[in-house]
Amino acid sequence: MTELVQLLTPDGRRTTSGSGPEAEYQAFVAEVTDDDLVGLLRDMTVVRRLDDEGTALQRQGELSLWASLRGQEAAQVGSGRALEPADMAFPSYREHGVAWCRGVDPLKLFGLFRGTSLGAWDPAEHGFALYAIVVGSQTLHATGYAMGVARDGGEGAVISYFGDGASSEGDVNEAFGWASVFGAPLVFFCQNNQWAISEPYRRQSRVPIYQRARGFGFPSVRVDGNDVLATLAVTRWALRQARSGAGPVLVEALTYRINPHTTADDPSRYRPADELSTWRRRDPIDRLRTHLRARGVLTDELEASIAAEADSTAADLRARCLALPDPPGDALFDHVQVEENNLVAAERAAFVSLRGALL
Repeated sequence: MTELVQLLTPDGRRTTSGSGPEAEYQAFVAEVTDDDLVGLLRDMTVVRRLDDEGTALQRQGELSLWASLRGQEAAQVGSGRALEPADMAFPSYREHGVAWCRGVDPLKLFGLFRGTSLGAWDPAEHGFALYAIVVGSQTLHATGYAMGVARDGGEGAVISYFGDGASSEGDVNEAFGWASVFGAPLVFFCQNNQWAISEPYRRQSRVPIYQRARGFGFPSVRVDGNDVLATLAVTRWALRQARSGAGPVLVEALTYRINPHTTADDPSRYRPADELSTWRRRDPIDRLRTHLRARGVLTDELEASIAAEADSTAADLRARCLALPDPPGDALFDHVQVEENNLVAAERAAFVSLRGALL
């Protein structure tokens, strides 16, 4: 691991070095207070609890699928809280923590995996695009959007999330090229969780992912993705670079997918148990909890309050998820176009007619 930015060590100690790769990023979290750190802990705790609820609901037959983020809470919350209101995020299908930071009701995520919607939140309202199921495609969407922001003279920046597996896709490399040539105000945020389903990171690239940016002519940084403070600092820096007109930045957040790739996956067939236990000791929530305990900030009462809030939020989400009504069959055609043309109208009519004949 070369040039790894880390501000909280795995045992919860704050790094204070004035030199090394973390030095220039310290200023981006200099004003972070103890209350801010508690807020980050709360975010990660609630997000993990909601993620656990998603897994439980799928195992009980209430969701068709669930893509867990467990282990990646710091990468998502740290980067999500670095975003400003005018910024726009383009996620893959696992950015539940970023969605939480952008104010998206988790019910909208659960509805997508329950099959009652195709993604029911308003991207413009939240600065958070709909989930992209096609691996890597969101990086091209983000690049086009960022180019538009630049041409329109917008003040916001764009961030696109993808995984180490997606970095092997042509879409991602094309996005790198276009964003670089056109100086797009875009942060490429790669959550390297070590596994592209069953393919380990070491078999996907001969160089660290962040070093690929050199070939496209823009800067990059590698951060400890299980360190929420470092992720916050690095993402703030990268977004500032993008907003300043300096063009794109690539952030590689080293983290780990604790749970299966999705609930359709069985990682015990390909992932060594000792690797999993090693990464469990680097848990992002435990790291921040230990730091706050050592500082005397996190008391038993405060931690119990955060846990109770997470449980209450999850219970409410479960109840609302189970109460989601099934949409009418022809809802499939509702958002194909802003104004439905004759072809889509004819296809809708044919679908309704066929469905009526079969029922």
